[in-house]
Amino acid sequence: MAFKPLHDRVVVKRVESEAKTAGGLIIPDSAKEKPAEGEIIAVGEGARKDSGELIAMSVKEGDKVLFGKWSGTEITLDGQELLIMKESDILGIIA
Repeated sequence: MAFKPLHDRVVVKRVESEAKTAGGLIIPDSAKEKPAEGEIIAVGEGARKDSGELIAMSVKEGDKVLFGKWSGTEITLDGQELLIMKESDILGIIA
């Protein structure tokens, strides 16, 4: 990918949710919610303190993360739908 996020921003690719319920019912696309889970595709260098010191990022490329339902800005790069969000919008890393 030819895109590098700046500062404390990350690029996230949503992970597709299951098309069936636990009981085996198929969920149509129109009834699905966009998943709030994704994989980090790219990370910026980190935020800076007022003194100019770099604050390292807590996430790295390849991490699976949870984020808020309304987090990020949706973009399309190389035919993929992605999200750009601040690191602070990420709720946690899935182990």
